[in-house]
Amino acid sequence: MEMAEKLIREGKAYVDDTPREQMQKERMDGIESRCRNNSVEENLKLWKEMIAGSERGTMCCVRGKLDMQDPNKSVRDPVYYRCNQTPHHRIGAKYKVYPTYDFACPFVDAFEGITHALRSSEYHDRNDQYYWIQTDMGFRKVHIYEFSRLNLVYTLLSKRKLLWFVQNGLVEGWDDPRFPTVQGIVRRGLKIEALIQFILEQGASKNLNLMEWDKLWATNKKIIDPVCPRHTAVIEERRVLLTLSNGPDDPFVRIVPKHKKYAGAGEKATTYTKRIWIDYDDAVSISVNEEVTLMDWGNAIVKEIQKDQEGNVTHLSGILHLEGSVKTTKLKLTWLPESDELVKLSVVDFDYLITKKKLEEDENFVDVVNPCTRKETPALGDSNMRNLQRGDVLQLERKGYFRCDVPFLRPQKPIVLFAIPDGKQQPVLRFAVPDGKTK
Repeated sequence: MEMAEKLIREGKAYVDDTPREQMQKERMDGIESRCRNNSVEENLKLWKEMIAGSERGTMCCVRGKLDMQDPNKSVRDPVYYRCNQTPHHRIGAKYKVYPTYDFACPFVDAFEGITHALRSSEYHDRNDQYYWIQTDMGFRKVHIYEFSRLNLVYTLLSKRKLLWFVQNGLVEGWDDPRFPTVQGIVRRGLKIEALIQFILEQGASKNLNLMEWDKLWATNKKIIDPVCPRHTAVIEERRVLLTLSNGPDDPFVRIVPKHKKYAGAGEKATTYTKRIWIDYDDAVSISVNEEVTLMDWGNAIVKEIQKDQEGNVTHLSGILHLEGSVKTTKLKLTWLPESDELVKLSVVDFDYLITKKKLEEDENFVDVVNPCTRKETPALGDSNMRNLQRGDVLQLERKGYFRCDVPFLRPQKPIVLFAIPDGKQQPVLRFAVPDGKTK
């Protein structure tokens, strides 16, 4: 406020009561305000009215006296101060006037001793204004270093546009895993370390670029893959029983590592039974008398395939062939024991919020909102997943990486797992329900 008054006294700023729409038109047309040549005394009088928040004062604003004919419209007498009667969330109604960004940024940067101001290139046209105002204030110039904004495909980064999704109930909130907020992508399963690595690799480029998300998620995979525990899941719908005639009559349990190459992931209990569940997609890809590998167990030979009237596989019969070589089999199958100990899962994958890769400036984002951005697939998981905590990252063998959003609470309430992209293939494709249905 002292600086604003100093500029008024020096004739470098004036108080203007021109209606806002008329002022905007005059700035566009390069027409000087009728208030531009008011006396310092008149300007100070109106400034005091603004500070008091009087009826007369609220009709006014303080403008810098720069150059109304400059081709760069940002230096056509920008507004420095406006009245605002809304109580401030920290200091209440102490002040009735507040500075604009155009006035506050050059002042604060110079006053606080900033040497280099880093800001995105979208403000390039305001650089002349920034330097002009600092010169009028009597400060040395702060060096502006520009960098381009990071733009991502199928992504809105404007807080105003993201707010629309929140207000219209299309997302859960600012931490929704579909949102490009730090909270959102962390809830999706991104590690902060991966985000930092990704940003450092970009550097402070001035080139406008449109980035794919793949590189960020691939960086994340390199961090989580070496350490995250492995678990097993089978899609619940149309899952198929494989009965092994020479399998164990009495189920037995083995303690095996959760990650074969990282002991720190801990151990898990695997139950071996005569009847096991496999995914429908795996069942339909097996031929009679084919030898397959049951992961973490050994080989088996499928002797019989039962189908219903519509040709859907309903049951498999076979024998264990543990002496067989895993190197000779084409199919490596994940499986779960037929057991009451299995836990219910809800595997969730997400799509982009908009259907267009890059939104043009004149396009309305509402016209390209994606109507289906959340897909849920019911599944069954191994009993060890009861111990998952919210935020834990894991790999479901042959299905991808996931973050636990809702842990085990009770048997009928499923554990909710959010699919983490790996930079290559969307997990939902591997979790497709038979016949192309999604849940």
